[in-house]
Amino acid sequence: MRAIIVEDEVLARQELAYLIKAHSGFEIAAEFEDGLDALKYLQTEQVEVIFLDINVPSIDGVLLAHNISRFAVKPYIVFITAYKEHAAEAFEIEAFDYILKPYSEARIQAMLKKLEGAIAAGSRQGKEGAVKPSSGKVNLWKNEKIIVVDADEIYYASAQEKTTSVITKGEEYSMSLSISEFHTRLPQEQFFRCHRSYIVNLSKIKEIIPWFNNTYLLRLRDLEFEVPVSRSKVKEFRQLMRL
Repeated sequence: MRAIIVEDEVLARQELAYLIKAHSGFEIAAEFEDGLDALKYLQTEQVEVIFLDINVPSIDGVLLAHNISRFAVKPYIVFITAYKEHAAEAFEIEAFDYILKPYSEARIQAMLKKLEGAIAAGSRQGKEGAVKPSSGKVNLWKNEKIIVVDADEIYYASAQEKTTSVITKGEEYSMSLSISEFHTRLPQEQFFRCHRSYIVNLSKIKEIIPWFNNTYLLRLRDLEFEVPVSRSKVKEFRQLMRL
């Protein structure tokens, strides 16, 4: 089970990391001093738990938690803070727990045991709140925010050096993922890797245009754009489309 810590006080972060390692089976995958850095990390990485301070730079803990609560895959959030007054808001966004500084080792230990039990129970029974993908939802990145969209809203994606550009009807998003990595996050029965640089939503194809060397161009509905099918993908595409 993977976790991250978002805490800008070095000593507090070190103490918390020590207690987590001493009293749980969680792997601390990363530590952050800055809320925006944590949000960028979560764009490409999945964790089960976020241990979150409220008073952190760039994006405070409450705003970060609000962003996380809209994820297609929702990690558990544990607030660990010196501020009592945010407790009500924390539980409105379904935080798992709210622990006040200075740390009580017994309190941390009890929380970790409860947290491990909740994750294990959710994994066994598929209960609401377990860390699992939400079918048909994809996290996309735009203007320093993570936007959750229905996969069906995506028309195509294209490789742009080390990032992937994702196109919906009215928006373009940039993902810090290779196109191969992004493809694994999409419903495989709906999205086809038609070219080394392109993924296409099969339900958005308006016309299939024969092209040179027995390949095709795919004209998409609503967009003035055509996606190529590479020669190596033609046979698979014909089978999918029953051509």
